[in-house]
Amino acid sequence: MSQIVVVDCQNDFISGSLACGNADNAVEFIKEYVNSNSDVELFYTADFHPKSHMSFEENGGTWAVHCVENTNGSELSKVFDGISNERLVPNVDNVFLKGRDKDLEEYSAIAAINNKGVKMLELLGDEVIVVGIASEFCVRETVLDLLKEGKRVTVFKDALGYVNEENHIANLDELEKMGVKII
Repeated sequence: MSQIVVVDCQNDFISGSLACGNADNAVEFIKEYVNSNSDVELFYTADFHPKSHMSFEENGGTWAVHCVENTNGSELSKVFDGISNERLVPNVDNVFLKGRDKDLEEYSAIAAINNKGVKMLELLGDEVIVVGIASEFCVRETVLDLLKEGKRVTVFKDALGYVNEENHIANLDELEKMGVKII
């Protein structure tokens, strides 16, 4: 069974304050892939920031306010409601939150925890597929941390949203040189 980490496919990264290129297409690709390959296990990750998060420009950070906990922007895409296997839609067991500490920037999802207190990393096997948003930030850092943990990583390039297309392409080239399989 393939394990897929779906990184930060949230409203603010798709159509909100930090909307990314190719995000709509990426989410549709993920849904279609899962509907065609139901022998998978999904791990959704999500930024879930307090209003006072240090990454926000208004708090001295780099980014516009995004994915504030319990707002529409923090919700995962409703496209995933179209996944035909009910076990694979976002739920309390397979959604892992990150970025909850107001004083910590957390691009990587490797330490993300679900609402039952389980760390995503504890559930991952040796081979992991990574998809989601944004290629050159949270996806990249998640992939790098998975490599450090000795995982074999595959990235589906059609299932990625990005902030800057040029940087996205450079990121994929660099990850491939590090041993990541890019499909």
